[in-house]
Order: sequence, then C-alpha cells, then structure tokens
Amino acid sequence: MSSVSFVPIFETSSSRVKGIAFHPRRSWILISLHSGVVQIWDYRLRTLIDRFGEHDGPVRSVDFHASQPLFVSGGDDYKVKVWNYKERRCLFTLSGHLDYIRTVQFHHEYPWILSASDDQTIRIWNWQSRQCISVLAGHGHYVMSAKFHPSEDLVVSASLDQTVRVWDISGLRKKNITPMQYEDEATNIQNELFGSTDAVIKFVLEGHDRGVNWATFHPTLPYIISGSDDRQIKLWRMNGTKAYEMESMRGHYNNITNVLFHPREDVMLSASEDRSIRVWDMTKRAPLYTYKKDHDRFWITTAHPKLNLFAAGHDSGLVVFKLQRERPPFTLFRPNLLLYIRDNTLLNSSNMLRMLDLETKEEVPLFTVRKSTSTGLAPRHIFSHPQAGSVLVFFSGENGNRYEVFTIPKKGQSPDAVSQAGRGGPCVAVAWVKRDRFALLTKANTVTINDVETNETKKVITPPHPIDDIFAAHTDNIIMRSEDKLVLYDVQQERVINMLKLPHVKTVIRSGTAKESMFAIICRGAVVIATANLQSVCTVLETLKVKSGAWDEYGTFIYSTLCHIKYVLPNGDHGIVRTLDRPIYITTVKGNIVHCLDRQGKAHAPTVDTTEYMFKHALANKRFGQVSSMVKNSNLIGQAIIGYLQKKGYPEVALRFVKDEKTRFNLALECSTAHNIDIAFQSATALNDNESWAKLGREALKQGNHQVVEKAYQQTLDFEKLSSLYCITGNTNKLRKMVQIATLKRNDANAQFHNALLLGDVPTRVRVLEQAGQLSLAYMTAINHGLDDLAEGVYQKLLAKQPVDENGEPEPLNLPPRRDGKLLFPPTPIFRLDKGNWPVTRVTRGPLDDVLEDADAPGSTLNLGGGEQDDGEAAGAGWGDEGGLDSDDGLEDAKSASDDLGEEKEGEGWGEEELDELSDDEPVVQKTTTSNASLPHPGPSRAEAWSRSSNLAAFRVASGKFDEAMTLLNQQIGVVNFAPLKDHFLNLHKSTTVQLISHPSLPSLPSHIENFPKHEPRLLLTLSALVNQFKTVASPAFTDGKFSESKRHFINIIQSIPLVVVDSPQEEAELRQLINVCKEYLVGLNIELTRRDIVAQADPSSAGRIAELAAYFTHCDLLVKHLQLTLKVAITTSAKVKNYQTVQEFANRLIDTNPPKSLIEHAEKALKLSQSKGGMNQSEMNYDPRNPFVLCSQSCTPIYQGSPSSKCPYCQASYQTKFEGSLCVICNLAQVGKRVAGLQCVQKDNKPRSAPKESSRDYEGW
Repeated sequence: MSSVSFVPIFETSSSRVKGIAFHPRRSWILISLHSGVVQIWDYRLRTLIDRFGEHDGPVRSVDFHASQPLFVSGGDDYKVKVWNYKERRCLFTLSGHLDYIRTVQFHHEYPWILSASDDQTIRIWNWQSRQCISVLAGHGHYVMSAKFHPSEDLVVSASLDQTVRVWDISGLRKKNITPMQYEDEATNIQNELFGSTDAVIKFVLEGHDRGVNWATFHPTLPYIISGSDDRQIKLWRMNGTKAYEMESMRGHYNNITNVLFHPREDVMLSASEDRSIRVWDMTKRAPLYTYKKDHDRFWITTAHPKLNLFAAGHDSGLVVFKLQRERPPFTLFRPNLLLYIRDNTLLNSSNMLRMLDLETKEEVPLFTVRKSTSTGLAPRHIFSHPQAGSVLVFFSGENGNRYEVFTIPKKGQSPDAVSQAGRGGPCVAVAWVKRDRFALLTKANTVTINDVETNETKKVITPPHPIDDIFAAHTDNIIMRSEDKLVLYDVQQERVINMLKLPHVKTVIRSGTAKESMFAIICRGAVVIATANLQSVCTVLETLKVKSGAWDEYGTFIYSTLCHIKYVLPNGDHGIVRTLDRPIYITTVKGNIVHCLDRQGKAHAPTVDTTEYMFKHALANKRFGQVSSMVKNSNLIGQAIIGYLQKKGYPEVALRFVKDEKTRFNLALECSTAHNIDIAFQSATALNDNESWAKLGREALKQGNHQVVEKAYQQTLDFEKLSSLYCITGNTNKLRKMVQIATLKRNDANAQFHNALLLGDVPTRVRVLEQAGQLSLAYMTAINHGLDDLAEGVYQKLLAKQPVDENGEPEPLNLPPRRDGKLLFPPTPIFRLDKGNWPVTRVTRGPLDDVLEDADAPGSTLNLGGGEQDDGEAAGAGWGDEGGLDSDDGLEDAKSASDDLGEEKEGEGWGEEELDELSDDEPVVQKTTTSNASLPHPGPSRAEAWSRSSNLAAFRVASGKFDEAMTLLNQQIGVVNFAPLKDHFLNLHKSTTVQLISHPSLPSLPSHIENFPKHEPRLLLTLSALVNQFKTVASPAFTDGKFSESKRHFINIIQSIPLVVVDSPQEEAELRQLINVCKEYLVGLNIELTRRDIVAQADPSSAGRIAELAAYFTHCDLLVKHLQLTLKVAITTSAKVKNYQTVQEFANRLIDTNPPKSLIEHAEKALKLSQSKGGMNQSEMNYDPRNPFVLCSQSCTPIYQGSPSSKCPYCQASYQTKFEGSLCVICNLAQVGKRVAGLQCVQKDNKPRSAPKESSRDYEGW
C-alpha cells in the first residue's frame, strides 16, 4: 500500500504566492507575490534571505538559473527581469510582451529564457545578448504556461483556447547554438515573407472542455500532463509522429491551477482553487492522497530537482512539504547488530526488516512487516530492549496507529522458523518497560502493561495528566509526555518520580539501562540533558532541526542536525564535530566512528575527530593523566580551546597550546605559580611595551617576587614605586642610588627629598630644601635634628635675604625655638629581602604538574641587576629614554656640589655600569624550580558561591551578576525588555547584603544574609508574599472597579515571579498557576480599559466594538465573583446594540454561577427583555461563543480554534502570528514566539523529588 502523507517543513505568511522556484543547490526557495515583491527564503533556517521589489504589479512567475547566481521574474507590468542575487540588483529588463506575463523559465543548458504571456505569444530570449530570438505565435487566447523539455528541443504550452501545444525548437538551437556557415539570399527572403522556421508546432492536443491552465513534460518519459478549468487532469503520450490522450482524471471541485510529475516516482500532483492538493498514482490513474486547507486556494506547485521536497503557493503564503517521512525506522538490537527497514517508496513499501552487522558489514534480510499493517499504515519506529529477543514495530497512519511484536531469529536460525502472527493491535504509542513487558498508550488515555510473549494485559495505569506519548526509561519506569512537560513514572509502584517542564519534546534517548543512566531529550529547537531522575542538567539551543542522536561509551551525546554532527557533554559543553552535505540518522557511536543511515536507508560509517570533546570530557571528570597525554600528543590548537581552558580555570594547561606572545603573557598572569611568572617575564621581554610590564609588575608584587617587580618598574620608569619597593625590602643601597639618580640624572627636587626621607638622610634633605629656596624649612630641619653647622650656614643665608632697617642692619629673624621632641626616622631593616623573594606557601603537588613540566617554554634566568651582565644586555637602557636626563644644563654644578656621590657619566641614566655598581653584592637570581610552592588563592565570596551553585536567575541577581541573570532570563523565558526588572534586581540584591561599619577610616565590610543550612541567599520575593499581594491588594482593587490600580498590582506580581525560588515541584506548580492567574486578569484588564477608552470617545459607530470587548471579557478565566461582574457588564452592552440572543446567553451564564440576589434579578430582567424583543441579534459582532477561541492580547480579537497563533514564552498570552517577534503587552518582558528552555524556579539538589500534588493555594475560590 502507499505511504503518502503530507509532512510540512516550512511555512510563510504573506500575500498570494503566484510563483515558486527551488534553488538547485542551496536550501533556498524563491517566491513571487501578488503584491509585486520577490522573496528568497531559507527553508532550513526559516529565515528571509532577501527581497526585491522593482516590478509594478503582481509577479506571476520566477525561476533560478541552474549554475549562475541569477533568477528571472515576469509580472503584470509586461516585463521580464533578470536579477543577480549576489549583487542584490536587477541586471536588465527584457521588453516585448504586450500583456501580463504568466510564466518564465531558464533553459537547463542554453542561455535562453522562455516566457508566456496573455498577448497570446511565447517568446524565447537570449539573456546573454539580451535579445528576443524567437516568437512562438499560434494560440488563440491567453497563454497560461510554457515549459522547456528537460532533455529535448521541445516546448509545451497551455492556453485558454482549450489546447495544449508542443513546439519543436530544434531549428532555433541549430541557428543560435550551431549556426550554419552561410545562408543563401533566397532563405532570408523566405523567412522575411513567411516567417522563421526556428520554432514550429509539432502537436496540438485537444480534449479539454475549458481553458487549460498548466501543462508540463515528464522528466524522463514521453508524457505530458495538463490541468484545466474543466476540473480534469489529462495525461498525454507522445511519439515521433503523434500525441494522444491516455487518461482523464477527475476529483477536483474547482479550476485546476497547476499540475506536475514527481521527479523520481510514478506520482502526479495537482493544485486547485478548491483549496486542495491531490496526489495521483500515474500507473493506476487513481488518487492517493488529498491535502486541504480551510480558507486558501492553491495557485502554484513545484518540486525540488534533487530532494524529496515540494512547495505550494496559496492565498496567504507558502508551504514547503514532503510526501513521505524519510527517516528510516531502525534500532540497535545488540551492540553490533542494527535492525532497520528501507526500500520504501510512495507507491510500493516493501517494509523488509533487515539486520546489519556493524563490524562485518554483512546485511541479512529477515522478513517483511507489511503483512501485519492495514491500509494507510507505514512503519515509523522500531524499539528494542537490550535483553529481549523481540522488537516492537510502531506503525502510523491517518486513521490511527498500530504496533506489532516481532521475534528476531537467533544466530543460525532461519527467519521462516519463527512465528510472527497474532501479537499486535491499535495504540497511540508504545515503549519497553523491561525485558518481558512493554507499555501501550491507548486512545482512552490509559497505559497498559502487556506481556511480550502472550500480549496479555498485566496492568492498567491511569496517568496523572493527559498524555500523548510515552518513552522507555530504565527498568520498571517509563517517561510520559504531555503538552508541556515530561513525567518519569514508576510502573511497579505506580507513582510519579519527577516532572520536567519541557515543551515540544520529540523523543528521549537514554544512555543505558542502569539507574545512573542519563537522558538526552530532543525538543523542537533544543537538546536537553537530564539525569536518571529526570532533572535537567543542561540545555543546548539549536536553530536547525535535530534529526537524531546517540550516546557514546564515554557519556557524550552525539547528535545530528540538517548540516552538522554535534556533541554535548553532561556539563553543558557543546560544539561541532563534522559538517554534513546531506542529513543522516545516527544509529550508534563507537570510538571515532559514527554509524548512521541516510534517507534512502543505506548504512554509512563516517569517522569524526573526537579529540576536542574527549579532552573536555577528561578535563571535566578530572582525569588529568589523560589530559596530560592529550596535551603532549594531540594537535589541540585555536582560540576556542584556549578560551575554554581559561573559562574552566585551567590557564596553565592553555599555556601549552599558545604561541602568540600576547596571549601567552595573559595566560601566564592568570596562574599564580613562580614557574608561570617566569613565562610571563619572557613574554613581556619579547613584547617590551609599558602595558605588559605594568601588568607583570602588579602580578609579581602579589606573589612577592620583588625582583621581577623591580625589573618591571625599571622598564616603565616608575621611580616612585621603585623607591617604595626598595624601602619595604630594606634595600638601602639602591635607595641611595635613587637619590643620586634624582640629583644627577633627573634633577627632580621632590624625588631627592622623598628618597632622602625614606633613607633618614637629614643632611641631604637640608641640602635639597636649601637648593629649592626653602631656607626656612631647611633651617628648621637642620636645627631640629641637631645639625648646628648646617643650621648656621642656612641662617646666614636667611640673614642675607632679610631687608635692612634705617640703620642698615638686617631685620631680626622670627624663627621658632628648637624643640626637644623625638624625631621620626624610618625603621632600620632587620631582615633584608634584597637577596631573595618573599616566602610563599608550600602546597602539595598538583595533578597538572606533569603537564607544566613539559611545557614548551625554555627555562630563563632573570638577571635583575646583581652579578655580571653580558655585554649585549642593557639592564637599565629604558631609563635613558626619559627626556631631560642627557641634556641637563645644571648637571655639572650638581656633581661638583656632591663630593660624597662619586663620579657619574652624564646622560647614561640607569645604564649597565650603574646597576652593577649598585648590586655588586647580590647573587644572580636563578629560575624558580620549586613547583610545589604557590601563593594561596583567596576563597570565593558567598556571592560567588551563590552564583556557582545554581542556574537560577534570582541567585545571580543576589550575587550582583546582573548580566548573567539577564542572559539566563532571556534563555529561559525570552525576556528582552529588562527595564521593568531594574527595581526588582536592585531591591533583591540589596536585601541579601548588609554593610557592617568597622572603623571610621576603613571601608565597611559586606555581609551576606543566607538561609541555613542550605547556604542560599535569603530572597526578598517569596511565593507566599506574592499570593498575599494577590489576595489583599490586586483582587480587591479589581472588585472595586479600580482597573488601572489593579493592573499595576498584577503586573508587579507577574514581573516579580522570575526572581522567586521555590523548594518543591508542588510550589513550582503553584507558581506557574499564579502566572496563569495574573495573565488572565491582565488580558481582561487590557480589554476592559480598551473598551472604556472607546466609550469615552462617544462615537456611535463604535457601539458594536464596545459590545464585542465586553463579551470577550467574559471569556477570561477569573474568580467567580469577578466573572459575575463581567457578565453583568456584557448583558448591558449587548442590550444597547439590541443583540438579545447574546443577552440571553450571558444571562443564563450569570445564573449558572449562583450569583447574589441582586445579580439574579438583573439576569432575570435581561431574560424577560430578550424574550419580549424576539431573542434575535440585530447587530453584527465578531463573537461566536460556540466556536472555542483564545484572545489575541495585542488586537483584542478572538483567535478561533485551528487558526495559527503565537504565544508569549513566559506568561503564555496568545497572539496572532503577525505579532510574532514583538514585545508581549501582558508581562511587558518577553518576546512573542521566542523559543526558550522554560522558567527554572526550583533549586536542584541531589535528592529525588516527589510528584507534585494539587495546589493547596486558595485564590479565593479560583
């Protein structure tokens, strides 16, 4: 039997689609719209690539070139345009037609374009010369289509003159492609008088009763198919001399707009204005399948030249679809034995079950499974159990699903010797429970546990929620899938183990049967890794559809998309392993070999490079021996692996891969060992820039390596820091040298005084003050330190500068007397560190020390000024670069005034001789080789611990990492507008931290508020507080009719919920219930406030709209007392527009709610009014209470059941599809239609959680 089905791949919403063309190589589709726009879409990525809009009026046809980056379009502006989609522009326009252009097509080989027009002609253009080379005239009415033959020099055309014509264009090919050497004059005259013979009519096919809309050739056979306004499809056959009608097929109820042949099978497709696409069996001339739309007529269909893809254009957009699911059913029966079914076609599905030995590549056909299927059923899945000798084959079809149990013959046993009869039946889904039991999901929403051998029902289970699929888990457990969650269920104890909130789950793949196994959950647009207790571990978002996946023996999940083979580790690391040129279905992974099937059911075993994810896996599991081996022997390179090692806290391993000095320098600074400071020093020497030396100095100072600090300060000419370094290390010799440099080289009085102060050198300080003209300060310094001789000399200079009196005597000096106080001198160094670095903490040998010992960087000796230096090294050359040292006019005077400083050469700065002179007594400091010494790391703060312990956004906010919290909220619930959350973020962060005042001169000490013993932040927002806000503030305001105030409270509640953390699945269910409550009220409030705004405008024409909004308000899920109020308002507004039937319906609904006496009287009065007026509606309203609907939160209009819609990923408010991508107006946070992982609000722990119970919150009767 046939296995035809309609499998939609991609859909767009737009104006009427009139032309479609697939790109021959890329996943692109070209569409032309009735609005005059041409679009290119990527149907794999579901994205718009480009749009073009130069046509005036509808564009009726488009086509891609087979090899060039070109496409052609024709429209109602009588123009044929040729475009270059790479340059994104129209190259030229071909003009000549006198009416609408119906179809255009590139020739598959020649530089020709074929166009058909309502001017009753067909034209062939040479797009290289941009000329019309032939006009095919003969039709007596509009030419609706024209197509080249795929291999011969023929053209077929269809016209409203009720004929199909076949044209021979071989003469045109001979003339334009292989021209004759000459043409005689007589031939030219004949062509001018009687027309060219380049294209002649070969056949005229008559038989249709009305105009023919489409005709096309078969790809390989001499057939033509045509579709007409007489609602018939005709199949024609050609031979060398004649063409005749083979068959006429009926079934459509309106005009047939398009017909085509399947490129590879004996199948035909037709599209019609009766809103259907029909699939026909070409051999039996019978219909196989019909796909219908409710409101849209189909205008055009096309087939992909290579893939099993079709596209159809209709009144409101485009749909790309398949006629068959191409995934071959398969299962890994034993570790090396693969069972699968292949050789399926649309018309003949052999359904042969085959066994493939993955090691020997030997394939054995077992038996067919078709005999146990009914009409329209096709095998979709095969399920096996590692310990069972049978498999479950799941069949699906339009009329229901079915399962069959097949026993696999043992090795050496003939397949015919095994009986396969009598074990099967209808079902919704099927899954293994254990070796001799399997579970069935029935149409009654019950799960039955059956015996494999007898098919006898052993147990019947009623799921806790409505479910639509089941999956195998470990022994005696199954996973149940509902609309938005998975439930892990214990079949033996009949209890729920755990629930996981996940929408759009496609399948679940387990890593093994043991209790510690993991699950890979493939969703629409995501892969989720979960533990054996169904607790989410990590989520990887995907833009492309995930096709298949399998676990390898190391616990890595390998999966395939349309374009790649990818991996994901349980810790969340993921990446690409290999690119694909065609989709595959992974069956199993063994080492670096990925065993897979293609869409034709053929087995392949491509190899992949596992180095990257094996390295990450070993690092995550702390197998440092394997890490060391891979570091030494593999070719792990690139910024990606370096960034990964930095992110994971292993910069010392990343050093092994880095050759770039800048990167190597930054990585070495992240490590706190003396070994890596040596590497950083080498890189800084190679880079030789101030920024690198400054960073090196700061990091070396933290580690107490003051010799490297000294070198860094010398290179950056940081004199003040050098002076401080020498002071704290007790290096008085170099401090004295600093005084000399400040005097002779820099001529810096401040530096001289500062260094002299650090040395306790009072005479130098007096001299510096005296030279600077500060004679009073110089005198006070000398006299207070008992330097009477110096004080007397300064005193005489002061007298010399004093003004004289009338007698010519200097005026007396008013100097303070000498004091007997204790003077402040710098302490005398007791333990000098100028010959060694500060001691570091001894630590045990780390697991990565072996890796570090074999690092590429050679050892280095840091010569920081002690001992002899090579002639080629300029230890202090950088100091000589500072301006003013080589051209100081007062240098000689300073030297002569300093007899105790000795001789210095002018302009040499800190040259080699000066450093040697200062450090003659210092040994050369060799490279540090003690790998078990390290500076102790500060432990993480409590805020950092909160951030690391969970992926909850509230914990990230509490720790102050707002950016990470925003990223999590965007991934989990699609938040794009964070402005409303600003105050919540700040208040939550402030509430978890207090500042303790310690000392007036010191900063306050932060202290974090935690819940003990969990060591989690004590959060300001709680579920009970929000529920209380609902009860005491929001609900009463709604009751009092304070709608604006009530809306503010509901918005505050719904915007606070993302930052709430609960402790159990039960509370999680209550929190989600609260979101839904707030959403319903906010939708209703938006409707009511919109209604009141319209009422305030006092426009009589808006009465109907006012009544509609009041009616919509009654469909919000509110508390009963609030619903009664909405019904009362709806009764009044409907009565004003004289819709008495609607008044009656609202009154009956109001009475059913058991309202107070006053409302009952109001309802009874409304019923009497309705009966007296005849109970009929006199005004038209867009309101149908009998047709289920949800309300669009943006437009305040109903979205009836079956219509496409989008939802807010957070509050689940509904929207029309045109609002997809906009900001949700209910929560004012999330982006409508965004794919997300789901809100996480439960702090995970290692204990299995019990099943969520019914909510115990009392929302006042809600």
